[in-house]
Amino acid sequence: MKLELARGNFPLNNISIDIGGSKSESNRLLILQSQLANIGIKNLSQSDDTKVLQEALKVSRGIIDIGHAGTAMRFLTAYFSAQPNIDVILMGSQRMHNRPIGVLVDALRKLGANISYLKTEGYPPLKIIGNTLVKDIVSINSGVSSQYISALLLIAPSLPNGLKLSLDGKITSLPYIEMTLSLLKQTGISSSFNGRQITISPVKNKVSATLQIESDWSSASYFYSLVALSNNCKITLFSFNKTSVQGDAALVQIYEALGVETTFNTVKKTITISKKKGELADTLMLDLSNTPDLAQTIAVTCFGLGITCRLWGLQTLKIKETDRLFALKNELEKMGASVKIDDESIYVERLGAIKGNMQIETYQDHRMAMAFAPLAIIVNLSIANPEVVSKSYPKFWQDLSKTGINCVEK
Repeated sequence: MKLELARGNFPLNNISIDIGGSKSESNRLLILQSQLANIGIKNLSQSDDTKVLQEALKVSRGIIDIGHAGTAMRFLTAYFSAQPNIDVILMGSQRMHNRPIGVLVDALRKLGANISYLKTEGYPPLKIIGNTLVKDIVSINSGVSSQYISALLLIAPSLPNGLKLSLDGKITSLPYIEMTLSLLKQTGISSSFNGRQITISPVKNKVSATLQIESDWSSASYFYSLVALSNNCKITLFSFNKTSVQGDAALVQIYEALGVETTFNTVKKTITISKKKGELADTLMLDLSNTPDLAQTIAVTCFGLGITCRLWGLQTLKIKETDRLFALKNELEKMGASVKIDDESIYVERLGAIKGNMQIETYQDHRMAMAFAPLAIIVNLSIANPEVVSKSYPKFWQDLSKTGINCVEK
């Protein structure tokens, strides 16, 4: 199946969209709720990844297939390891079985976890027999994936002695670690982050809290891109905070350089994004070490605007749903870009007019589909396997159509 996208009625200036709860916050809070019980959650994400995690948390024995849900794989590996009377096989899609998890498994084993690889060493599927992890000191390579670190931090409050976690090497995606620590704090759990050591205290008293999940800034990026590529578009998005625990709130500053102004209404908790007047720079150079999930959106926006960009700090993109750097190179080049990639960066230069009526392959990656969609303001295009967006944003195409882009299934 494919979805054909075409420019409809523009400009539209009274668009209102409710994106829904952050997937990252939702998944972290579900793990905490499963251990601490008395945590209420409002505005939970409706993404496939969150639903998969919810269902898996109900299982204590047997086979659990999490499909493409990478966050679920990492968080559940740690969670099940620390739960007595658990005996599960944790598996996923073929791509998931090619995504490394050895760094996390090694750390958990040092804490006393009983985890076995069923096929290839260092990769899922995993056999996990849960038990009480009494050891409380471990170090981990912090340059591979922040989700490994968050997975350990999320189980730390339920460990008898808490956790002292040392971070080795360059820290990647630091805001996601800070998000985890912030959510721990909001649920009444004590922690400290000094230098390269994080300490989490064990829960001694009953925890009780209700948390309102903010809307997803990563999902908001596609509407920032759309406004940047438009002549005069204005969109209001609901349930966003001026002070956010989500690292991708950096969108506000990044897209100001791409011609988008953000206005916060702190009473209604909305943001309104609109086109700024003025000339844009010819080039954009950005270190996205802290916000790698924005790379695809920013690269496509720059291509659409005719801005040459170099983005780096993207080493984690090669182990996502697909090799995102390789996928970006393929799809941007077919539309008229010159693209160079290495293990941690991408360079994009538009060579001339954008080539329309191209089919964008999505590589089983939700962010490929959504990052390219805003280009429909400029040229007609089609998106292969558009259903992949359900991984993080199930109603994306419905919301996109509110902006005036015609979305037709073929």
